[in-house]
Amino acid sequence: MKRLIPSGILLVSLGLFLPESSFAQWPQWRGPNRDGKSPESGLLKEWPEGGPPTAWTAEGLGRGFSSVSLANGRVFTMGDFDDKQFVIAINDDDGSILWKTSIGESWSDARFYPGSRSTPTVDGDRVYAYGTEGTLACLKADNGEVVWQRNVREDFGGFMMVARGVNWRFAESPLVDGNRVVVTPGAPKAVMVALDKTSGEEIWRASMPEIGEQGSDGAGYSSIVISHGGGLKQYVQLMGRGLVGIRAEDGEFLWGYNRIANEVANIATPIVTGDFVFGSTGYQTGAALLKLSRDGDGVRAEEVYFLPADTFQNHHGGLIFLDGYIYTGTGHNRGFPLSVRMETGEVAWGPVRNEGRDSAAIAYADGRLYFRYQNGLVVLIDATPEEYRECGSFEIPDVEDPSWPHPVVSGGRLYLREQGRLFSYDIRAE
Repeated sequence: MKRLIPSGILLVSLGLFLPESSFAQWPQWRGPNRDGKSPESGLLKEWPEGGPPTAWTAEGLGRGFSSVSLANGRVFTMGDFDDKQFVIAINDDDGSILWKTSIGESWSDARFYPGSRSTPTVDGDRVYAYGTEGTLACLKADNGEVVWQRNVREDFGGFMMVARGVNWRFAESPLVDGNRVVVTPGAPKAVMVALDKTSGEEIWRASMPEIGEQGSDGAGYSSIVISHGGGLKQYVQLMGRGLVGIRAEDGEFLWGYNRIANEVANIATPIVTGDFVFGSTGYQTGAALLKLSRDGDGVRAEEVYFLPADTFQNHHGGLIFLDGYIYTGTGHNRGFPLSVRMETGEVAWGPVRNEGRDSAAIAYADGRLYFRYQNGLVVLIDATPEEYRECGSFEIPDVEDPSWPHPVVSGGRLYLREQGRLFSYDIRAE
């Protein structure tokens, strides 16, 4: 039986539509709708030799792989200094640091890429940040003062998936939805929790049954997205045991899908669109499309297809869904550009070997894909299923550690975090 995704369906992951006046903002992980897509236009379609001009460079951001969020003329990120982890606010006019606030201990094990992971979430006059040691903090956006603070390890028994002695610490970026902030402690009796965003008080906690043997218990390295699949609002997350759906109203566990899990690290934020969920992991696992449908008071998830690792596997770096096609960097610890038709899983083009090396973090804006490679190469690619076409590239200067933070496109600029520095590039066409 042929399974169809309606054409023109809108990917909705936050469950809301942002007003046009906020389109210059990037208030959270992967942008306004948590899908890696910027709604901006009027950007460069081709890059000059050497790349676009630099607007400013911020210095002194500490160790870290956090990306950035932007709102109301400020840029927010996280970084480690000695034994403390900080939330940092930067002036978007000139890159000067406005304030730094510690929210707990840093993580300095040199074997496992020390530094911050999470991207802060901005909601009005508040900023929500999640530390590598499980601290969730609410701060005032204007001066960094801590409003409230919780620790998911101490308060909910939270823990990360662990295999082969590897634990890269908490990396999730918190979701703010209405009056609540939602995160994933990963504990069997508190796999996900919703807290009052003004006070930090618990609204509900979700329990998770066994859903299969693949993977390992605990939270993954992904971040929550919102789905209305099957006509029911739910929080979709990639856990240590695979993809899950949790009812938004009360935290009731709805469904789980174990086949996509690997035992080391489940990372990429899933795609949600209409009644469909698409997820992928690395470590020679693969990718899957699920269809959600109503089942009494709940929702069930059915596999539409599964793509093996030699066809599609995203280690980390993310997925972009655009006009019926998924774009990604495929291959374990590889970022080979790939385009796949979501409806069928058919490969449109790729994988392509370009000059980038290892994993690629990606974003989309104005008809172009932004691939930022681990070795610091940034490549602009035409976002079309017709063929692979490069539209320019440049190198981030003085890359030493893996160049992993996700690119951000907002306000006519491209933002690239590189450990203690943040580069802001002017990518306006005029």
